[in-house]
This record gives sequence, structure tokens and C-alpha cells, in this order.
Amino acid sequence: MQRSARAIAGRTAFGSATSADMPDDLDVVRAVLAGDRDAFRVLVDRESTAVVRACYRVLGDMHEAEDVAQETFVTAYRSLSGWRGDGPFGAWLARIALRLAVRQAGRRRAVAWARAATVEGADGLALIPAGSRTQPEQVALRAERANSTRRALAGLDEPYREVVALRFFGERSLEEIATLTGRPLGTVKTHLRRGLIRLRDTIEPGGVA
Repeated sequence: MQRSARAIAGRTAFGSATSADMPDDLDVVRAVLAGDRDAFRVLVDRESTAVVRACYRVLGDMHEAEDVAQETFVTAYRSLSGWRGDGPFGAWLARIALRLAVRQAGRRRAVAWARAATVEGADGLALIPAGSRTQPEQVALRAERANSTRRALAGLDEPYREVVALRFFGERSLEEIATLTGRPLGTVKTHLRRGLIRLRDTIEPGGVA
């Protein structure tokens, strides 16, 4: 992606506002849809760090993460009318970012995934065990397990792939995922549990996808 999201955003009247009187996301989106394209900069400024972080958690490579984040904002700008304001704008954006990041990860034959241990709050990933020893052979084993996990995520069928990615790499609550996907909360919980089990079965020796 050659054109950055910030270049699309440009300057905006909202940019001079203080944090105390910044408009909410819905107001900004309405302004953009009404023709004030420059207002999109407000959304880029608010969400860029979170988007890059989410992409990096999937890809484990900052250069790729920044490229995918840039593509995310371009995609979001072009499909802005698809956000109805029925959930956090950041969550809607994370859904786009993670979908693109997982797709990018799936294109690679070999990937270097950040260790599951670095995913704060990813308690459900306890289904994917990781040893605590630090000998060279254990480090190598963890790295290979991380690579396998990334490939397994990219290979998951929907809706499991999206739910797992949103929960642990987009850091979205189950309630937010339910709103984003339009699925009942109980269904989201079931998809998350089944998705984690499928990841485990795929990466463990003798596992079945």
C-alpha cells in the first residue's frame, strides 16, 4: 500500500480541538460521510496505535503490521458507511485489521509469531501449553510452536478464526464480538471455545484439524 491513511485523512477542523471537546466517533463518521473527508484524520489519530498493535500481534513483524494497518484504514475509509454506530468504532476497525492481518499471515510459508505468553489476558490460550524452561532446545521448541499456532489460526474455518482473532489479538470483549458479528453471546462463546480446541488439535502432535 503506497498511500498512507494519514495522507487520505489530511487536515481537519476537528484536529485543533482539545481532548475534552473532541467529537465522538459517530459524529466524526457522519461528518466524513457528509463530505468532510479531512475529518477522517481524527479516527486515524485515535485508532492507529491500537490497529498497528493488533496487526503486530498477529504478524510478529512491525513493517508488515504497519503496512496492513495502512491498508486497514484505506479499507475502512472506503466502506465507512458500513459502520452503523451500534458498537465501538475501534472494534469495527479491529475486525477489518485482523481479517487483513490473518490473510497476510496465511500467505506466508513460514512465519515468526510473537509468543503466546506476550498476549496479555489471553487466558484461553492456556489450551496451547508452553513450557517455562529457557534452555536453547526449549526456546527453539517454543518458536516452532509459535509458528505452528500462527499457521493454525490462518487455517481455521470461519467463524472460529474471526472470533479467536478478535478475542485474543484484537483484545475485544465477548460482548463486543457479539455486537460486531451480530451473533448471540452464547454463540460467540461456543465459537471461541471450539476455535481454541481446533487450534490445540492442529498444533499438538497427533492432533486433527
